[in-house]
Amino acid sequence: MSELVFQDIPDVELLQYLGRGYLKQNLLRAIRLWVWLRSLYGDNQDCVVLDDSFSYADWRNTFFSPTHPKGEEIPAIHDSRCPCAKTVAEWLFSEKAAIVASHWRKLILTHTGMDESELNTLLQRRLFGVTRRSLQGDLETLAKLGWLVYKYQKYYRVWEFPLHPITIKDEVSAAKVGAYELSFMHEDLVGFAENHSQKINGVQRFFLKLDYVIPRSTLDKVDDWQEQLKQLWAKTSVPPIKLIYSSAKLEGNVNCIVYPVCIYYVQRAVYLCAYGESPQKDTNWYNFRLDHIRSLVALEWTDPKLPLNLQQQYQQKSLPNPDDIALEMSKAWGFDFYLPSQLMLLRFDREFCDRYVKNTERHDTFEEISYQQVQRLIQREIKQPQQQQTLLKVLANRSPKDAYYRVFIRYQDHKQRDNNVVMRLRAWLPKVEVLTPWDLRQSFATDIATQFQLYYN
Repeated sequence: MSELVFQDIPDVELLQYLGRGYLKQNLLRAIRLWVWLRSLYGDNQDCVVLDDSFSYADWRNTFFSPTHPKGEEIPAIHDSRCPCAKTVAEWLFSEKAAIVASHWRKLILTHTGMDESELNTLLQRRLFGVTRRSLQGDLETLAKLGWLVYKYQKYYRVWEFPLHPITIKDEVSAAKVGAYELSFMHEDLVGFAENHSQKINGVQRFFLKLDYVIPRSTLDKVDDWQEQLKQLWAKTSVPPIKLIYSSAKLEGNVNCIVYPVCIYYVQRAVYLCAYGESPQKDTNWYNFRLDHIRSLVALEWTDPKLPLNLQQQYQQKSLPNPDDIALEMSKAWGFDFYLPSQLMLLRFDREFCDRYVKNTERHDTFEEISYQQVQRLIQREIKQPQQQQTLLKVLANRSPKDAYYRVFIRYQDHKQRDNNVVMRLRAWLPKVEVLTPWDLRQSFATDIATQFQLYYN
């Protein structure tokens, strides 16, 4: 059995980590995972007695009372002493947990943008009043995060905790927190960076190569924008900013007043995700490439020139935060998270798919489906009769043995689409066929016809 002891306080950083970046949406699950860890690695009072290997049923029978239901439904309150009867507040603010309720509430409200009533409602919910499937999902999440090992249909406790933010009785472990500073990276890369950031016998063995298209002539300016934004984000009240932005689509400079939310490195460049005005004034959100920013000036919230949507968000104390962006990106494939979400159906050459697509991660919604499911989706989702009939005829001429995938993408029309997704699809050509959206399929057909003329005319 593991001799590790988990005593961490569920502060914002730990819950953000357990919620996998989506704290506002996953707060309840993050708190439940914290209790899970106490039950698996806590001291004598918290830890449940389990063998070295255990199943969900083993944990359930030890954690809950003997009368706890074993079915699939949400358990009714059957025993006031059963852990499934305890509210979120009872788990968090017990004497054992040693959490200052007022301080914790303030931090959560500030970080998530929740209002008091929303948080109060959540705190009165039964933390373990959930289905068996949800609890099984908790175990799978802990395994993905490195807190458990799953093999031979059993779970095993680990002998070393994964890197995570630690706060124990208000004392920060500097070494671990230093390691967690890499958490802005993809979770799979953090381990590489930590294990290989130092030289081995005087030789550097790990390198991270990124395609970065920002010209050297503008690197200093990009660094200046990042530093200026860092200083603005350090303020108690982050101000709105006025940008002069060089828009490739509009072929000129345009003024935009926005609230800066966060910075992303995505596909060869660095972007500021901001809320307020877009260059074309057609959306509330926009991803501004930092090397295209010509001027950045902080404004006051009392400035009468602020756009109405920005004024309203500020007055309602509901300014967006990075969690909002992460949530939207989880819903559909593409960095332009403010574009509409549309269903995409793809057909792959089977051999190519098995070699290069299958068992890779593209997006949460990217999944293989059957030939029959594609047919049903076309019949259900394609409302225009002629388009539907054409696609059904196309499908009838394709082999059921090919690989078919569905995914939701950020796409409005062939002019307003996430180019990173389009570039990925083009890289798969000619082994992939876009079935839907119809407009994107037609756009690909036109591009391929033009390309054919270039090479064969």
